[in-house]
Amino acid sequence: MARNIEIKARLADPDGAREAVAALADRGPIRIAQDDSFFHCENGRLKLRAFDDGTGELIFYRRADQAGPKESFYVRSRTADPDELREALALAYGIVGRVRKLRSLYWVGRTRVHLDRVDDLGEFLELEVVLAQEEPAQAGIQEARELITRLGIAEDALIDRAYVDLLSDATCAHAGLPGDDQR
Repeated sequence: MARNIEIKARLADPDGAREAVAALADRGPIRIAQDDSFFHCENGRLKLRAFDDGTGELIFYRRADQAGPKESFYVRSRTADPDELREALALAYGIVGRVRKLRSLYWVGRTRVHLDRVDDLGEFLELEVVLAQEEPAQAGIQEARELITRLGIAEDALIDRAYVDLLSDATCAHAGLPGDDQR
């Protein structure tokens, strides 16, 4: 199973973040529209990501819900027909939520830096430090912390969960229902 170290943060100044990331980047930006459908999954998270070109990938991942750097284990499997696969998975497992975003991908060394505009949520930055097979997680955690510092991301901007959870919380709050922390 592949691994990386992830950090996600809400952006107060998306233009400033874009300039800071571009100044450090080796490659990018690559703009990618993504439509992620999440399915019920007891052992982690299961999502189907559809792209504008009609392709997609099924992604299983497992990581802690915590602010700051966290290790993520994941497996990706490509599909040529994400709509049909979404239908089958929805019937088998049920859809938990859907996240649509426009992502700008940059590379800073081995780290994927995503600047995400998430529908109904706002602007975010996500780092994924790609780990080698036997590399200790601590090396990636240190690298992620250093990059967050270089980008000027404050600790209080870090978020502890996935976009699908934030959307669910926002929907519950709008409907007057208790959020995840109250269920």
